[in-house]
Order: sequence, then C-alpha cells, then structure tokens
Amino acid sequence: MPPSYKYPPDRDLRRLLRFESDSGTIWLGDTRMVLMHTSALAALRQDLMNSVGADHSRRILTRLGYACGLSDAEYAIRQRPNDPIESRFLVGPQLHMLEGAARVTPVKLMIDVQAGQFHGEFRWDHSWEAYAHRQKFGQADHPACWVLLGYASGYTSAFMGQLILFKETQCAASGDEHCMIVGKPIGDWPDGEAHRMYFIDDSLMRKMEALQSQVEALKSSIEPDQQSSQLIGKSSAFRQAYALMEKAAKTQVTVLLTGETGVGKERFARALHDLSPRYSAPFVAVNCAALPAELIEAELFGVEKGAYTGAHAARAGRFERAHGGTLLLDEVGDLPLPAQAKLLRVLQESEVERVGAEVTRQVNVRLVAATNVDLEKAVREGRFRQDLWYRLNVYPICLPPLRERLADVSALANAMLTRFCSVHDKRVTGFAERAMQALEQHDWPGNVRELENLVERGVILACQGSMIEVEHLFPNRPQATQTSFDANGQLTELPSLQDDDLSARILDSGSSLDDIETRVLNHAVARAGGNLSQAARLLGLSRAQLAYRQKRSLERDQEAPRTVPDDAP
Repeated sequence: MPPSYKYPPDRDLRRLLRFESDSGTIWLGDTRMVLMHTSALAALRQDLMNSVGADHSRRILTRLGYACGLSDAEYAIRQRPNDPIESRFLVGPQLHMLEGAARVTPVKLMIDVQAGQFHGEFRWDHSWEAYAHRQKFGQADHPACWVLLGYASGYTSAFMGQLILFKETQCAASGDEHCMIVGKPIGDWPDGEAHRMYFIDDSLMRKMEALQSQVEALKSSIEPDQQSSQLIGKSSAFRQAYALMEKAAKTQVTVLLTGETGVGKERFARALHDLSPRYSAPFVAVNCAALPAELIEAELFGVEKGAYTGAHAARAGRFERAHGGTLLLDEVGDLPLPAQAKLLRVLQESEVERVGAEVTRQVNVRLVAATNVDLEKAVREGRFRQDLWYRLNVYPICLPPLRERLADVSALANAMLTRFCSVHDKRVTGFAERAMQALEQHDWPGNVRELENLVERGVILACQGSMIEVEHLFPNRPQATQTSFDANGQLTELPSLQDDDLSARILDSGSSLDDIETRVLNHAVARAGGNLSQAARLLGLSRAQLAYRQKRSLERDQEAPRTVPDDAP
C-alpha cells in the first residue's frame, strides 16, 4: 500500500460514536466509552511503574490496549462487508484515530486471512501515550507506547484469527520525531515467544487471585460456606433480607416470606433450609394457589385408602414427606378457610390427620410460608384467619423487588447467562455494554423472574459465539438518539439507519420535494378519514399549519405549466 493511500470515508464509523448527555454516557456502537484526561492516564502509568515495576506495568498496559483492540475488531467484522479486505481492516486504524489515540498513517499493508499472512507498517503521529510518558518520566530510553501496541495487536489478532505481534521501531517517547510500528504473526519474529508473556493472562493479579483462592479454600475447610449458591446480591436491600434469613436459619422459628411476585421467595426458602440444621432432610415446596380446593387437604395432610372415590391407596401428604426437614407453603394467602383451620392445628399440635383417617401422625417440620398477598388486609376482609396470621407472622422477612436492588442486576444476569448457555448448549460471550445498561435501567415489574425470562430469550436469539445485544432482550424498544460531530466540530444529531433507508427510497423515486410533501399531506388526510384535525396530529402539525401547507400545495399545482405534446397542432 503506497504512503499516499487515503482512508475510506469514516462517516459509517462516526455514526457509531454517540454522546447522550441526558444519561451521561458516551457510546461507540454498543460499547460504552469514557473521556479521560491524558494527565490522569499519565498519573496511573506512574503509579503502576512505582508499585509493580516496569515489567508488570508493561504487561498490564499492553493487555489493556489488547482488550480495547479486541472490542473494536467486532465492529470491523460487521462494517463494510462488501469492501476490499484492506478497507475492512482499516476500520481499526480509523477508530483508533476517532478515539484520539494518534494519527495513524498506513505505510505498508499486506493481508491474506486465508493463508494466515500479515505484514503491516504504520506511522503514529501525536501518540497520547508517548506524550503521557514524557510528562511523568521525561525522554525514555526504550519504546513506551504499550497501550497502543496492545491495541494494534489485539485488533489485528482478532481480525486475522491468530496472534499478531506489533513492535515499535521508532517512538516519540524516546526522542524520535514520530512512532513507527511493524506487525506480523508472532511466529515470524525471531524473539516472538519472549513477547508472548505480554498477551497471556498470567500477571501479578493472577498470582494474587490464586493466593486469594487458597485463602478462601482454607476458610471453607474451617467453617461452612454461609452464602447459598442460589442467592446472589450485594445491594443493601438484599443483604438486609439475607441477614434476617441467616439469623432465622439456625432456629426452628416459622418464617413468613413476603414480597412481590417473582422476587425469589422459593430460592430464599431453599437457602434457609440449606443453612439450617435440617439441610440433610427433605425440602418440600407446594404452591397452594395451583392446587384445586377439593384436593388441598389431601395434598397437604395425606389421604387413606377409600377415603373418597379414586383414593385407591393410602398416600402421605406434603407434611409427612417433609418430616425432619422444611416445608414451603407458597402462595399461602390463597388457601381456602377450611384448609387454614387444619393448618392451624398442625402448627399448634405438630400432628396431621390424613383425609379419611381416625388417628393422627406426629410430624417434625420447619414451616416457611410465602405470599405476595397482604395477609393483614386479607384478615380484615375475612379471607384469612386471624389466629393463623398470628401463627405465621412470627418472623416476617420482606424480600425487596429487583428495582430496589439494581446493583445486583449485573451479577444476577451473568449467573443466569451461564446457566442458560448450559441448558441450551450455546456459547454466548456475554452482554454488550448497551444491553447491560438497558437491564440496569429497566424498572422490573416482573422482578427476578422477568430477568430470567429476558436472559433466556437473549441466549436463544444471540448468535453462537457473539454477545447479547439490546434488541435480543427488548425487541420492541426504540433506539436511542444518535449524535456525532458535524464538519465544524459541533455536536449534531445523526439520522438512524431506518431514516437513511427512507431518504434513499425518496431520492430514488425521482419525485421533487414539493411532490413528496403533497403526497404525504394527502395520505395523512386519507388515513384520518377526512378529519383535518386528526391528520394534523398525525403529521405533528397544528390545524392551521396543515391548512397553510394544503393551500400552498394547491397553489403550486395551479401554477405548474401544462405539458403539451410535441405533435400537438
């Protein structure tokens, strides 16, 4: 590629950059970005060098750039699908410039993805990293653009499907006029293996994590794990409910779990059982709302043979099956009054009487009740026994809705992602940043159950080996307004891709702008059935504005010259 080569137009890339002042976010496609002071990055570089030394600092900064390059490579694969291979590859250098890294000038570029061959030489002017290094350390005696090299290596490696190592042959940090980099497969470098360490996730942090894992293993051998694997959360609302559950777990107290539908009451009940001395005994859950009224007593307390038509054999109820363990009565507020009376007796006497039996049976059960019904209100309305309410309300725990624990959404979603990838035998790499922001900003009327449904939908809709995008989670959500910079450097709103398609169809139609306006006006009036006020609302106009535009359209039609055939007399 000659040095005079010009980049393809970058409007498709500038469209990816969006500034959303209302939400305080910057986006490059679906990846959240942030503007940072170069002086702050220089200070971070200085702290790293002083803390862990030059070698570990280089590894950390190289891997930082490598991760950024991998992320940008996702856009390169999708952008310009019909362009030559060089044009598609240059998405990376163009994005690097758009992000303010340096001015990148291609000097030599040879790409053959199929053959696995690559050779690239680029010139960097105004490297932010060289500038930052000189700010804190003065002139270096070695190349110092580690983040930028990591980016070039990460981007090209993802593009080529193999590790491509870039080196600096000149660096502005060490006194050169500009930086020069050369990249080729790591195996083509004589000392390539010595540089592989900068791209392997085996750093000081990995060693610290290994030591931490050993400490955790030692702690778990001394005392059992106190956090159930089914419960995930660090928010204050969650921790408060969890702390109440922990205190109750070691006792035999009856627990009442309340909260909205879908907050995870059954999971809390299972965690309560797992943390209790009864953990090795059965945990039995029954949804009272799902049982027919005529079968509730038989299901809960058991039935003797011949007690009623169809009772061909004696059968133990849920209380007997849960003997020695824990019984969860979910949706207990939906129990009919006769069953409530029998339940009260079981709680008082610790014994059950099967339907059709003449003797009682002793049961040793820890009862956990759960409901989304306001039981106190149900008592006032006569739908729930007051004495049973007093028995159940010994130790209430109100589980917070998901909208009050948004800090837990990310951890919950990632745990669900792992589970559903296994269930559906699919590999999904994670959530796009825009998708995760959408999850964290959702109001969650369906709570954790709704989150489960959305994550499972995302896993199913996402392509194999890709990330879950917003449209996979919320197919009907409108896209956010896109903004970028105009030719004068001013922030301006960009049309969406749908707007571009509509504009292209209008231009291809050959109609004038006046003709288009007339057609739209007439179409709106026809759709409104001749109701001009409604037609004006469809167009976002006032009634007077619509009348003015109709009048102007009529005048244009009257003033238009008549076309006379060439063979007219």
